[in-house]
Amino acid sequence: MSGADATLARVSTTIIDLRSDTVTRPSPEMREAMHRAEVGDDLMREDPTVRALEEASAEAMGKEAGLFVPSGTMANLVALLTHCGRGDEALAGSESHITNHEGMGAVVLGGLSIRSVANDVRGRIDPADVRARMRVEWPRTAVVCLENTQNRCGGAAILESEMRAVADVAHEGGAQVHLDGARIFNAAIALETDVKSLVACADTVDFCFSKGLGAPVGSVITGPQEFIDRAWFNRRLVGGSMRQSGIIAAAALYALQHNVERLAEDHEKAQRLASAVAEMPHVEMDPAGTDSNLVFFTLVGVDGNEVRARLKEEGVLCTGTHPQRVRMACHMDVSREDIDEAITRIGRVLEALPAA
Repeated sequence: MSGADATLARVSTTIIDLRSDTVTRPSPEMREAMHRAEVGDDLMREDPTVRALEEASAEAMGKEAGLFVPSGTMANLVALLTHCGRGDEALAGSESHITNHEGMGAVVLGGLSIRSVANDVRGRIDPADVRARMRVEWPRTAVVCLENTQNRCGGAAILESEMRAVADVAHEGGAQVHLDGARIFNAAIALETDVKSLVACADTVDFCFSKGLGAPVGSVITGPQEFIDRAWFNRRLVGGSMRQSGIIAAAALYALQHNVERLAEDHEKAQRLASAVAEMPHVEMDPAGTDSNLVFFTLVGVDGNEVRARLKEEGVLCTGTHPQRVRMACHMDVSREDIDEAITRIGRVLEALPAA
C-alpha cells in the first residue's frame, strides 16, 4: 500500500469530530445507570430519578428547585415564557444563543419581544447599555438574559463581577435575570471559582447535560420554587412533559455526579489545539482567548468553505459562525492523541493552500 493509500485508509476509519461537544456518546457506566434507573410517570411528578436529578441540579446551582426538560432550547423557552407575560420584553445579548439560534420560539409562542443589547468581543454586556435599553412601560422589560460561557464569542467565561454588574442594573429596573448557563460548569472551571457563587446574581439558571457533561439528552431550569411551579405548566404547554423519563434523567444524573471535574481535560485539549493552530498559515487568532473547550479562529486569504471541505476529506469535522470563522469543540470523545492527529491534518490542509 502506498503512502497516499495508507492515509486514505486511516482517514476513512478515523473521524475526529470537533463540530460540537453534543456529539458524545454515553459511556458504558452511563448506559448502566440508565439500565438500572427507577422510573415513574413524570407528568404526574412520580418519577423518582427525575426528582433526584432536579434536586441535585438545584443544589448545584444554589437554587430552591429544578425542572428537567428535553433540551437547552426548551429550557430557555420555558424560562422566558415564565418570566414574561404577553407583550413583555426580554433583553438578550446580540451574540447570545437566545437571540441567534433558538428560532424566536418565545416570540412566536409567548407573544413577547426580544430586544438585543450588544455583546463585546468577549461576550460581555455593558451595564450602561442595559440601563439605557430597559423599559418600565409598554413593553415592560421583564427579564434580562445573560449567557456563560458565551458560545459565539469564543466560549468566553464571564466573570461573576461582570454578570453581577448587569444583574444589579436589571434588578434596580424591576426586571429578573435569567442565565443561559448551558456550559456554566465550563465557565466555573475556567475561572477557578465555585459555580454557586458564579450564578448567585441570577434569579434563574439553566444548564445542559448533553454538552460537555456527556449525557445524550436533557437540560434543567433552576430557580425559586414558585417560579419552577409555574415553569412546570409552561413545560407542559410546549410539549415538554415526559413519562418514564427517569431513563434519560439517570444519564444526566450520572453526568452531574461524575463528569464535571473532567471538563478541565477538555479545556487543556482546547488550549493545545489553539496554540498549534495559531501558528499555522492563513489563521488569525489569539490562543489566550481560548477560555474553555471551544476553539475559534478566522481564516484569512483562503475560502473558508473550501477549507472545511478539505478538512472533512482529511477526517476532521468542524463548524463556524460564518464562512471565514471556524469553531472546533473539544469533548470527552476526542482524546489528546486525537487532538494531536487533528493538528497534523489541519496543518496539512492549511499549508497546502496558496497564499492570497
